Amino acid sequence: MGQKIKDKRGKTKEARACLAKIKNLAFHESKNLIIQQSNNPTLKYTRLTKEQFESLNKEFITFLATQSITGDEWTTIKEKQPEVAEQELDIFSDLVWEGVLKQATYLENISAQQLFLFEVGASEMSLIVVKVTNEAHDITSAEGYKWLQQNFASDEVEFFTSSKAFSEDKNADIFGLIKQGAAITKGELYRFFEKFVD
Repeated sequence: MGQKIKDKRGKTKEARACLAKIKNLAFHESKNLIIQQSNNPTLKYTRLTKEQFESLNKEFITFLATQSITGDEWTTIKEKQPEVAEQELDIFSDLVWEGVLKQATYLENISAQQLFLFEVGASEMSLIVVKVTNEAHDITSAEGYKWLQQNFASDEVEFFTSSKAFSEDKNADIFGLIKQGAAITKGELYRFFEKFVD
Protein backbone atom coordinates (compact mmCIF):
# COMPACT_ATOMS: atom_id res chain seq x y z
CA MET A 1 0.00 0.00 0.00
CA GLY A 2 2.13 2.91 1.26
CA GLN A 3 5.82 2.97 0.65
CA LYS A 4 8.50 4.83 2.53
CA ILE A 5 10.59 7.13 0.39
CA LYS A 6 14.14 5.84 0.34
CA ASP A 7 16.42 8.62 -0.83
CA LYS A 8 15.27 11.98 0.40
CA ARG A 9 18.80 13.06 1.39
CA GLY A 10 20.05 13.20 -2.20
CA LYS A 11 17.59 15.94 -2.95
CA THR A 12 18.30 18.16 0.05
CA LYS A 13 19.81 21.09 -1.92
CA GLU A 14 17.00 21.02 -4.48
CA ALA A 15 14.48 20.77 -1.67
CA ARG A 16 15.88 23.78 0.15
CA ALA A 17 15.83 25.83 -3.06
CA CYS A 18 12.19 24.94 -3.69
CA LEU A 19 11.37 25.53 -0.05
CA ALA A 20 12.32 29.17 -0.39
CA LYS A 21 9.47 29.54 -2.87
CA ILE A 22 6.85 28.26 -0.46
CA LYS A 23 7.96 29.78 2.84
CA ASN A 24 5.12 32.28 2.75
CA LEU A 25 2.43 29.76 1.84
CA ALA A 26 -0.72 30.09 3.87
CA PHE A 27 -1.07 27.04 6.08
CA HIS A 28 -4.72 26.59 5.11
CA GLU A 29 -5.69 28.14 1.79
CA SER A 30 -9.43 27.67 2.00
CA LYS A 31 -11.95 28.42 4.70
CA ASN A 32 -12.70 25.33 6.69
CA LEU A 33 -16.00 23.96 5.55
CA ILE A 34 -18.29 23.57 8.51
CA ILE A 35 -20.21 20.34 8.76
CA GLN A 36 -23.73 20.70 10.14
CA GLN A 37 -26.20 17.92 10.81
CA SER A 38 -29.76 17.80 9.46
CA ASN A 39 -32.70 15.59 10.35
CA ASN A 40 -33.54 15.04 6.69
CA PRO A 41 -32.72 11.41 5.77
CA THR A 42 -32.66 12.31 2.05
CA LEU A 43 -29.85 14.84 2.55
CA LYS A 44 -26.78 13.37 0.85
CA TYR A 45 -24.15 15.62 2.44
CA THR A 46 -24.81 18.16 5.21
CA ARG A 47 -26.76 21.35 5.50
CA LEU A 48 -24.91 24.58 4.93
CA THR A 49 -24.51 26.83 7.96
CA LYS A 50 -26.42 30.09 8.35
CA GLU A 51 -23.26 32.00 7.41
CA GLN A 52 -22.77 29.90 4.30
CA PHE A 53 -26.38 30.46 3.25
CA GLU A 54 -25.93 34.20 3.77
CA SER A 55 -22.82 34.23 1.59
CA LEU A 56 -24.77 32.36 -1.12
CA ASN A 57 -27.88 34.54 -0.87
CA LYS A 58 -28.04 35.39 -4.60
CA GLU A 59 -27.57 31.75 -5.59
CA PHE A 60 -30.28 30.70 -3.14
CA ILE A 61 -32.71 33.25 -4.59
CA THR A 62 -31.99 31.86 -8.06
CA PHE A 63 -32.52 28.33 -6.74
CA LEU A 64 -35.91 29.33 -5.27
CA ALA A 65 -36.85 30.93 -8.60
CA THR A 66 -36.16 27.62 -10.37
CA GLN A 67 -38.60 26.06 -7.91
CA SER A 68 -41.13 28.81 -8.82
CA ILE A 69 -40.95 30.23 -5.28
CA THR A 70 -41.03 34.01 -4.91
CA GLY A 71 -39.56 35.94 -1.97
CA ASP A 72 -42.99 36.44 -0.39
CA GLU A 73 -43.85 32.77 -0.87
CA TRP A 74 -40.55 31.77 0.77
CA THR A 75 -41.38 33.91 3.81
CA THR A 76 -44.80 32.24 4.05
CA ILE A 77 -43.30 28.75 3.65
CA LYS A 78 -40.79 29.42 6.45
CA GLU A 79 -43.57 30.56 8.78
CA LYS A 80 -46.33 28.09 7.94
CA GLN A 81 -44.53 25.06 6.49
CA PRO A 82 -41.14 24.86 8.22
CA GLU A 83 -40.66 21.23 7.15
CA VAL A 84 -40.95 22.27 3.48
CA ALA A 85 -38.49 25.11 4.10
CA GLU A 86 -36.09 22.61 5.69
CA GLN A 87 -36.34 20.37 2.63
CA GLU A 88 -35.58 23.28 0.29
CA LEU A 89 -32.55 24.23 2.41
CA ASP A 90 -31.30 20.64 2.26
CA ILE A 91 -31.80 20.34 -1.50
CA PHE A 92 -29.89 23.58 -2.03
CA SER A 93 -27.14 22.43 0.35
CA ASP A 94 -26.69 19.20 -1.61
CA LEU A 95 -26.49 21.13 -4.88
CA VAL A 96 -23.80 23.42 -3.44
CA TRP A 97 -21.83 20.48 -2.04
CA GLU A 98 -22.03 18.64 -5.40
CA GLY A 99 -20.53 21.68 -7.12
CA VAL A 100 -17.78 22.11 -4.53
CA LEU A 101 -16.84 18.43 -4.47
CA LYS A 102 -16.85 18.16 -8.26
CA GLN A 103 -14.26 20.95 -8.45
CA ALA A 104 -12.06 19.73 -5.57
CA THR A 105 -8.60 18.77 -6.80
CA TYR A 106 -6.52 18.89 -3.61
CA LEU A 107 -7.26 18.36 0.08
CA GLU A 108 -5.16 18.55 3.22
CA ASN A 109 -5.66 17.13 6.69
CA ILE A 110 -3.12 18.37 9.18
CA SER A 111 -2.48 17.06 12.68
CA ALA A 112 0.26 17.74 15.22
CA GLN A 113 2.74 15.33 13.64
CA GLN A 114 1.36 14.59 10.16
CA LEU A 115 0.37 16.22 6.89
CA PHE A 116 -2.06 14.20 4.79
CA LEU A 117 -1.94 15.69 1.29
CA PHE A 118 -4.46 14.39 -1.25
CA GLU A 119 -4.68 14.84 -5.01
CA VAL A 120 -8.00 13.98 -6.64
CA GLY A 121 -7.65 12.26 -10.00
CA ALA A 122 -10.28 11.03 -12.43
CA SER A 123 -10.54 7.53 -10.99
CA GLU A 124 -8.29 7.50 -7.94
CA MET A 125 -6.92 9.63 -5.15
CA SER A 126 -3.20 9.94 -4.47
CA LEU A 127 -1.86 10.57 -0.98
CA ILE A 128 1.40 11.94 0.35
CA VAL A 129 1.91 11.66 4.11
CA VAL A 130 4.57 13.81 5.76
CA LYS A 131 5.20 12.49 9.27
CA VAL A 132 7.24 14.21 11.98
CA THR A 133 8.62 11.51 14.29
CA ASN A 134 9.68 13.87 17.09
CA GLU A 135 6.58 14.75 19.13
CA ALA A 136 8.29 17.91 20.38
CA HIS A 137 7.42 19.49 17.01
CA ASP A 138 3.72 20.34 16.58
CA ILE A 139 3.30 21.32 12.94
CA THR A 140 -0.13 22.83 13.60
CA SER A 141 1.65 25.66 15.43
CA ALA A 142 3.50 28.44 13.61
CA GLU A 143 6.76 27.44 15.29
CA GLY A 144 6.34 23.74 14.46
CA TYR A 145 5.39 24.47 10.87
CA LYS A 146 8.46 26.70 10.49
CA TRP A 147 10.56 23.84 11.87
CA LEU A 148 9.10 21.49 9.22
CA GLN A 149 9.84 23.99 6.45
CA GLN A 150 13.48 24.14 7.53
CA ASN A 151 13.97 20.46 8.40
CA PHE A 152 11.75 18.33 6.16
CA ALA A 153 14.81 16.49 4.80
CA SER A 154 15.99 15.48 8.29
CA ASP A 155 15.77 12.03 9.88
CA GLU A 156 12.88 13.31 12.02
CA VAL A 157 10.62 13.56 8.96
CA GLU A 158 9.31 10.56 7.00
CA PHE A 159 7.37 10.42 3.75
CA PHE A 160 4.84 7.84 2.62
CA THR A 161 2.77 7.61 -0.54
CA SER A 162 -0.33 5.69 -1.49
CA SER A 163 -3.24 5.74 -3.91
CA LYS A 164 -6.75 4.40 -3.81
CA ALA A 165 -9.44 3.98 -6.45
CA PHE A 166 -12.65 5.85 -5.86
CA SER A 167 -15.85 3.98 -5.07
CA GLU A 168 -18.87 4.38 -7.35
CA ASP A 169 -19.56 7.72 -5.64
CA LYS A 170 -16.41 9.83 -6.00
CA ASN A 171 -17.97 12.90 -4.38
CA ALA A 172 -19.02 10.89 -1.33
CA ASP A 173 -15.43 9.66 -0.97
CA ILE A 174 -14.14 13.24 -1.05
CA PHE A 175 -16.85 14.38 1.35
CA GLY A 176 -15.81 11.59 3.73
CA LEU A 177 -12.34 13.14 3.92
CA ILE A 178 -13.85 16.56 4.66
CA LYS A 179 -15.94 15.04 7.46
CA GLN A 180 -12.69 13.68 8.90
CA GLY A 181 -11.19 17.18 8.96
CA ALA A 182 -9.67 17.66 5.50
CA ALA A 183 -9.85 21.07 3.84
CA ILE A 184 -10.00 21.75 0.11
CA THR A 185 -6.86 23.59 -1.00
CA LYS A 186 -5.06 24.82 -4.09
CA GLY A 187 -2.49 22.04 -3.73
CA GLU A 188 0.76 23.97 -3.24
CA LEU A 189 1.93 21.64 -0.46
CA TYR A 190 1.03 18.51 -2.43
CA ARG A 191 2.86 19.73 -5.53
CA PHE A 192 5.87 20.79 -3.46
CA PHE A 193 6.32 17.45 -1.66
CA GLU A 194 5.45 15.47 -4.80
CA LYS A 195 8.86 16.48 -6.21
CA PHE A 196 10.62 14.53 -3.48
CA VAL A 197 8.53 11.36 -3.43
CA ASP A 198 9.26 9.48 -6.66
